[in-house]
Amino acid sequence: MNRRNAITHVAALFGGAFSAPTLLAMQRWEAFARPERLAEFALTENQQRIVAEAAELIIPRTTTPGAKDVGVPAFIVMMLQDCYKSPEHKSFTEGLGNLEKKQFLSLSAEQKMAVLKQVEMDSVEEMKAYQVQQTKMGDNEDREQMAAQAKGLPFWRLMKELTMLGYFTSEQGIKSSFEYVPIPGKLEMIKMKPNQRSFAY
Repeated sequence: MNRRNAITHVAALFGGAFSAPTLLAMQRWEAFARPERLAEFALTENQQRIVAEAAELIIPRTTTPGAKDVGVPAFIVMMLQDCYKSPEHKSFTEGLGNLEKKQFLSLSAEQKMAVLKQVEMDSVEEMKAYQVQQTKMGDNEDREQMAAQAKGLPFWRLMKELTMLGYFTSEQGIKSSFEYVPIPGKLEMIKMKPNQRSFAY
């Protein structure tokens, strides 16, 4: 399976539910065989561990592989480095910084989940503020100045989107959730059986 090809179709798979910055990042990844970094971005070892733990809590290992199993943490870092711009870099590292202050890695699994649920609730208000900011930028004459000061997509929205994108563009992830048919046969109507997985081509 070619991950680059999968990225071109994964937005349709999720009904176009990704944010504009993520859709642009997907286009940048598709457009370049070796994407050039848009800005300097690096995470500390501790921050990378937080990314891995958060991704695994979003898609944990059950009877199917978890986020860590299919390489989602490394995918998240790669996408941020190669395909996102400074505003998202800033918001992502700020979000990780907040988790570091809470000693996220030293918490129990239940405590980690509680912290992330609070982050989820907070991100609802952050997204409202983000949408207002985008509207004002579109109406304001000083767009370039505002863009330079723009706050990126909230950390948790980025974290969730990139976890989903990384998981469902990996071979293990797509095969664990869909009946993967790399070379489909003739197109015909079928009746889905109870609990049968959808098809992905």
